[in-house]
Amino acid sequence: MNFSSEQPKIIVVGSSSIDLVLETEKIPHSNETVLAVHSDSYFGGKGANQAVGAARLGASVYFIGCVGMDPLGQQIMRNLVGEGVNVGFVHETDAESTGTAYVTTSNGNAAIVVVPAANKHLSIQHVEDADRYFHSVDLILVQLEVAMEVVEYTIRKAKKYGKKVGLYASPARRINEDIIDNVDFIVTKSSELHTVFGEEKREEILKKYFNKVFVRDDTNSTIYFDGTEMKYYRNDKDKTVYKMGMGDAFTSGFAIALCHGNSIEDCVKFGNEVSSRVSGGKGSQTGLPRMSDFFS
Repeated sequence: MNFSSEQPKIIVVGSSSIDLVLETEKIPHSNETVLAVHSDSYFGGKGANQAVGAARLGASVYFIGCVGMDPLGQQIMRNLVGEGVNVGFVHETDAESTGTAYVTTSNGNAAIVVVPAANKHLSIQHVEDADRYFHSVDLILVQLEVAMEVVEYTIRKAKKYGKKVGLYASPARRINEDIIDNVDFIVTKSSELHTVFGEEKREEILKKYFNKVFVRDDTNSTIYFDGTEMKYYRNDKDKTVYKMGMGDAFTSGFAIALCHGNSIEDCVKFGNEVSSRVSGGKGSQTGLPRMSDFFS
């Protein structure tokens, strides 16, 4: 793999949150009460996860997002700054509180409820305010925890400047052909593939969008079609502690490798390795590796 001395420049447009995590012996069923054995909070949100992931891997990152004017919002801002992420375009709103995610986790599995709150107030104008930076970056990352109109506007703006765009299509929503045509890569969960693309068979979707759609599952495996054959990569730890954030970690790793001019195959391998490392610890951002971790 090739990693040059040049620092990639990336814009991430998306969500940020505080993840409130309850560890239980089992995930409760409907109308069932269980006791938590431990609780904690972590920094999260798919956009913020990817911003921190890319920054730790050596990129110069601008994050465009929205937090509430409350203590949780200030915590997120301080964390992003501490991670070296530029927060000049993070909007603070008094209309709602900072986004949160409520996570019940047991034996590596999780049930998650996301409260977007302030993330719903990220607008097209906030993206437009950063227009002068779009022409100078290498790649833009988006996800689906903010308004679809913001995602679509960001993609159109990126294409206007001829920039690469990556989409992590989660939480799953149907995306239109205009989005598919204008992004360079799409990451999706295997369990959500048909929500995103419709009811075609997986192999048909992958062949239709070869070297563009990358399907992942909880074993840290990634499958895609390279134009000739199906490619499958898997590398998981003996003990996966925390599965939240693995898709974001893969996306940031893939993006960094792509910015350095690596092949699609190497981008997938590096994304998988980044994702594998984050799965070894609790919290979506806690285990995100730094580039030095791969060469020490």
